[in-house]
Amino acid sequence: MRTVLQTEGLVCPFPVVEAEEAMADLSDGDELVIGFDCTQGTQSLPAWAADNGYTVTEFIKTGDASWSITVQK
Repeated sequence: MRTVLQTEGLVCPFPVVEAEEAMADLSDGDELVIGFDCTQGTQSLPAWAADNGYTVTEFIKTGDASWSITVQK
């Protein structure tokens, strides 16, 4: 299953907090696609994923100051 979480407009660390809450509801193998525009998230979201043993399957820039990261549980 793939779930989309839009966190645009939220300043760090809130994209990570929201992602952590959303990930708790997912099953192993599910993916969470996180849209964000907090520059710090380009480092904090991949670090959060690695710290929790999640795999980043995609990380793309979607605009001048926005990104999308896909994390598999």
